[in-house]
Amino acid sequence: MSESPAPYDVIVVGGGVNGAGVARDAAGRGARVLLIEANDLAEGTSSKSTKLIHGGLRYLEHYEFGLVREALKEREVLWRIAPHIIWPLRFVLPHRDGLRPRWLLRLGLFLYDHIGGRKKLPATRSVDLRHHAAGGPLQPQYVHGFEYSDGWVDDARLVALNARDAADHGARVRTRTRAEMLRCEDGLWIVDAVDDQGHQYRFTGRSIVNAAGPAVLDLLKRADAEPDHQMRLVRGSHIVVRKLFEHEYAYFFQLPDGRIFFAIPYERDFTLIGTTDQDHEGPASEAKASAEEIAYLCEGASLYFRTPITPADVIWTYSGVRPLVEDGSGRPEAATRGYRIDLDLAEGAPLLTIYGGKITSYRHVAEAAVDDLVDHVPALSAKHWTAKAPLPGGDFATDGAAALKAEYKLAHPFLSAATVDRIVKAYGTDAREWLGKAENWDALGGEIAHGLSAAEVQWMADREWARTTDDILWRRSKLGLHFTAEEVARLAAWLHARRPAAQPAPA
Repeated sequence: MSESPAPYDVIVVGGGVNGAGVARDAAGRGARVLLIEANDLAEGTSSKSTKLIHGGLRYLEHYEFGLVREALKEREVLWRIAPHIIWPLRFVLPHRDGLRPRWLLRLGLFLYDHIGGRKKLPATRSVDLRHHAAGGPLQPQYVHGFEYSDGWVDDARLVALNARDAADHGARVRTRTRAEMLRCEDGLWIVDAVDDQGHQYRFTGRSIVNAAGPAVLDLLKRADAEPDHQMRLVRGSHIVVRKLFEHEYAYFFQLPDGRIFFAIPYERDFTLIGTTDQDHEGPASEAKASAEEIAYLCEGASLYFRTPITPADVIWTYSGVRPLVEDGSGRPEAATRGYRIDLDLAEGAPLLTIYGGKITSYRHVAEAAVDDLVDHVPALSAKHWTAKAPLPGGDFATDGAAALKAEYKLAHPFLSAATVDRIVKAYGTDAREWLGKAENWDALGGEIAHGLSAAEVQWMADREWARTTDDILWRRSKLGLHFTAEEVARLAAWLHARRPAAQPAPA
C-alpha cells in the first residue's frame, strides 16, 4: 500500500465542478491539496448539464431570489476568467397563449436584468417574431416574444481547467481513484483508496471536503458521519438532433404543464433540447433518458417548431442526476437548486460537506467552502483570488476570441475554420503550446479524424488526465458526435500504442 509522505492540508473527494473548484481555490491559497475522483473528471453530473451559465429564470417563480441573484452575479465573473469556454448567448422566449401572460414574462425578465449586477451582457428586449431571425423556424402563431441574455459553457472542460489550475498551483489530482474508507485518528483524516488497477493507497489530511455530488451521502457513510441534510436525486435528460435552425439564438420554451425547456445550437451541426425533471432511483451512473422522456421532449419541441421532431430524429441522448437538497417540494422541478455547506468538527479534524449547487455558482461555492476551512487549516490564506485569475487558456479579453482565431489560422493555414473555432473554444491561448510552429498535420503527429491531432490528444493525456476514448471524445471535446465507429477504433489504437500518462504530475 502506497502512503503519502506527509499530510495534505485539504483532501477533496469528488472531481466534479464543485470539487475541482475547491481544489483550485485551496491550492491557490497556499494549501497542500489532493483531489481524488473515482472515475474521470466530470464523468458524472458535471458533464451532463444543459451547458448554461445562467441565473435560472424559472427559479424566480419559486421565489428563489437569492439563488438567482448570486448566479446572475457569477455570469460575468466566469465569462471574464474563461472567455474561451464561456461566451454570451441570446435566448428567445416566445409567448404562448394560455400560459404565462406577457406582462408576467416581461416582469420576470426585468428582474432578471436588474437584480444581478449585469454590466456587459445586453438587456432584454421585446421582439416581433414575424421579423426576427428566430421566428422563421417557429410555427406562425408565435408572434410575440422576448430576447434576453445568458451564457453558454463547455461544462466538462470547466471542470478539467479548474483541476489544471489546481495542479498548476501545486495540487495533486488523482482520477480513477476511489476513496473506500475515511476515518479520523489523532486529529488527522486517513483515507484508504484504491485505483482502477487495484492498487491501494493511504492518504492523510488535516481536512476533508466531501464534494461527491450524487454520492455525497454515501461518502458520509464511509466516513461514519451523519448527514445534516437529505438529498433528492433528480434526473435531467437531454436529446440531440440534427440542426433545426441556422441562426445563433437559443430558445426558452414553455410547456402546457408549466415546465420549461431549451433548444440550443450545439457543436455546429446539431440542436440540443432539454431538460426533463424526474426523480431518480438507483446509481447515478446508470441514469439514461427513458422512452417517455425522449417522447416528452420531442412533443414539446414539436409544439413550437414548424418541422415536427420525433424520437426517430434523436441521434444522441444524455442524462445527469442532480443532487438537490430535499426541501419537501412536491414536483421535482420545484425542488431548490440552492446549496448547503456544512462543517463538522466532531472528529477533531474538519469534514466539510457540500450539498447541492449548480454549475453557475460553483466558483462562489468553492470560495465559501474554503473560507469555512481557513480558521481550521493553518496553511490556508483568507485571500480571495479566483474571481480575477483566468483559468488556463483564458488570459485574453472577453471580445478577443476572433483575434485569437485569426492568429491561429494565419500561423497554421492547414487547419479548417471549424477546427480553429473548436480549438479556440476549448483551449484559448493554451493551444499555442501544443500547436507550436506546425505547418502541416505531420508536425502535429497526424490527424486522427475531424481535426483531432495526435498532439492535441497527447496534451489531453498529459495535462488534462484523459485516458480513454470517452474521456477525449465526450468530455475533453464533443467530437464523439462526429466520429464514426472506425474513427473511434483508430483513436483507441493510438491511445494503446502511446500509453499516455494516467496520472500526470502537476505542471
